[in-house]
Amino acid sequence: MAYLAPSEFVAKMIDAGESKVFMSTRDTLIRAYMAGATLALAAAFAITINVTTGVPLLGAVLFPVGFVMLYLMGFDLLTGVFVLCPLALIDKRPGVTIGGVLRNWGLVFVGNFAGAFTVAVMMAIIVTFGFTTPPDKVGMAIGVIGESRTVGYAAHGAAGMLTLFIRGMLCNWMVSMGVVGAMISTSVSGKVIAMWMPIMLFFFMTFEHSIVNMFLFPSGLLLGGKFSIMDYLIWNEIPTVVGNLVGGLAFTGLTLYATHAKTGPKRNLG
Repeated sequence: MAYLAPSEFVAKMIDAGESKVFMSTRDTLIRAYMAGATLALAAAFAITINVTTGVPLLGAVLFPVGFVMLYLMGFDLLTGVFVLCPLALIDKRPGVTIGGVLRNWGLVFVGNFAGAFTVAVMMAIIVTFGFTTPPDKVGMAIGVIGESRTVGYAAHGAAGMLTLFIRGMLCNWMVSMGVVGAMISTSVSGKVIAMWMPIMLFFFMTFEHSIVNMFLFPSGLLLGGKFSIMDYLIWNEIPTVVGNLVGGLAFTGLTLYATHAKTGPKRNLG
C-alpha cells in the first residue's frame, strides 16, 4: 500500500533524525543551503502572486510548491530537524548526543540562512534593476511585510512578543506535519498531497516561519524597509526560532513518538 501506518512512519522519523545527526558537515550545509534558497524562492513567488492578483489565498495555495520540491530533493530545513533529531536522542540511538543534535541545528541554521539570503539579494536586484530604480510593487510589498512583522510586534511590547512566539509555535506545528507528510506515503503523489495541506494553512494564516523570514527580512532591509537588523533579530527571528522549536517538537514530534513509538500499556478487559 502507498500509505504507511503511524507506527511505521514514526520509525522512519527516528531513523531520519539519527542519519541527520551523523551527516557530514559538507552534506548538511549543502542540503540546508538549497532548502533555504528553494523556500525563499517560493516565498517570493507567493508574494508576487498576492501583489499581482490581490488574492492572498491563491498565493497560499501555490506557496507549498517550494516546500514540496525541497523535500523531494532531500534538502533540510531547520524547522524539520528541530523535530526529527531530538527523537533519535530520546530513543537512545547509539552515538546520538545532545552535542550532535545541536551541531546539526547550528549547521542547518547557517545553511538555511545563506541560501535564503542569496535569494534575497537576487530578488532585490530583480525588483530594482540592480539597485538603479526604486523597488517595484513586489519589492515595496516585501518591505512593508518586514516593517509590520518587526516594529509592528515591538509596538505591543510583551504582548507582541507573546503573539510572535505563539505564531512561531503554530507555524512549525503545521510545517513539521508537512515534514512527516513526506514520510507517510511511498508514492510521489501521496507525499505531495500530505505535504501540501499543512504548508498552505501556515502560509495563509501568516504564522511565523524562521526560514521564510530569513528571506523576507533581509530583502526588506535591502529594499529600504524602515526597521533595523536588531529589530529583525529581537522582534522576529530569535523568538520565531524558539517558537518553531517548541511548537514542532511538542505538537508533532513528541506526541507522535509518545503514542506510536512508545505506546501506553493495553487495558486488560478480562
